[in-house]
Amino acid sequence: MQIEAIVLDMVKKAKAASRSIAALPAAVKNAVLLDVGEALVAQQPFILQENAKDMADAKAKGMSEAMLNRLQITEQGILDMVQGLREVAALEDPVGEISEMRRRPSGITVGRMRAPLGVILMIFESRPNVTIDSAALCLKAGNAVILRGGSEALRSNLALAKVLQEVLAKHQVNPAIVQVLAFTDRGGVDCLLRQEAYIDLVIPRGGEGLIRAVTEKSRIPVLKHYKGVCHCFVDADADMDMAIPVILNSKAQRPSACNSLEALLVHREIAAEFLPRVAQALHKAGVRLLGCHSSCLLCDEMIEPAAESDWGREFLELAMVVKVVADIDEAMDYIARYGSQHTEIILTRSYERSQRFLREVDASAVMVNASTRFNDGGQFGLGAEIGISTTKLHAYGPMGLKELTTQKFIVYGMGETRA
Repeated sequence: MQIEAIVLDMVKKAKAASRSIAALPAAVKNAVLLDVGEALVAQQPFILQENAKDMADAKAKGMSEAMLNRLQITEQGILDMVQGLREVAALEDPVGEISEMRRRPSGITVGRMRAPLGVILMIFESRPNVTIDSAALCLKAGNAVILRGGSEALRSNLALAKVLQEVLAKHQVNPAIVQVLAFTDRGGVDCLLRQEAYIDLVIPRGGEGLIRAVTEKSRIPVLKHYKGVCHCFVDADADMDMAIPVILNSKAQRPSACNSLEALLVHREIAAEFLPRVAQALHKAGVRLLGCHSSCLLCDEMIEPAAESDWGREFLELAMVVKVVADIDEAMDYIARYGSQHTEIILTRSYERSQRFLREVDASAVMVNASTRFNDGGQFGLGAEIGISTTKLHAYGPMGLKELTTQKFIVYGMGETRA
């Protein structure tokens, strides 16, 4: 009952605060964001001290080196947060934007206005910087946010939230706009996921297990991104000299990213010439290749036989599968079966086939002759992003400020009544 009482108090405060933040002028929101940046620098010793406590506990529990790196806040990390705040402050405020105004035969004028979603619940793992990044985007888009980070980062997240709330109070803005769940009991998350009367959207950021657990328990709409199984289809008329660096960048630039390449599909007409060339380049970059029988025959020992479980696998490391396909139809059938609606690319000189691929492949980003690594809010010109959605309601792909708002209809009249 104590947990439920704390959660109810949080969500009620967030709902009330969401009304005030929705009405805040852009100048005030920007001033808050810039002052938060200054406060992070001023309170750096306190933040690093709290993070050091989290780090000590995590080391004592045997946390992996990779996870420790994600948990640690450094002086440079704080400067990166400050830069992120400045970038969000510089973005155009979408709230109140009006579009599609049309005069109807009845005499009324109908249009659409961008409005905040309301209250957003962010559930994430490790990476305390997500606290600042998420709060900044939600605040600029006029939303209140409740943040629930991983238990290993609790002190760090509370320290960052304290800085945020102090700056909000200084600007006479309701501090409940940004709240962090102050305990690690899973019952708190379960209780939050039942608060559909107060929370408008849940955004989980983390591994597939976390996202599926949130989706199963939530009564609130969830923006999901289970995994990024991204494919590249190399068409029969692809420019081979162009294709190899695109594939290398897609796979090897940052293999742990959700927009890294996990499967290479090569048209059989060019497989004999192209596969040995691209396999050698990938092999040189340290990429382990697992392939179908045909690809193994064409590449000697550079490609190992793939197991059934490798098809559709998200490797998130220097490994990927390779398959020879008959044509674009077989490639698209394969993507439909094994894809995760994240990022799919085609390398081709054919306008007709490129347009088919763009129209028929179901993914949040479909690209022609470009690396999968471009599926990113910053690269798409959105500025900062809160994540990538592979669901279609209400956002599909990278989520920037506009994706943290909705559109409501607005109507102007002069006393019209409906006949």
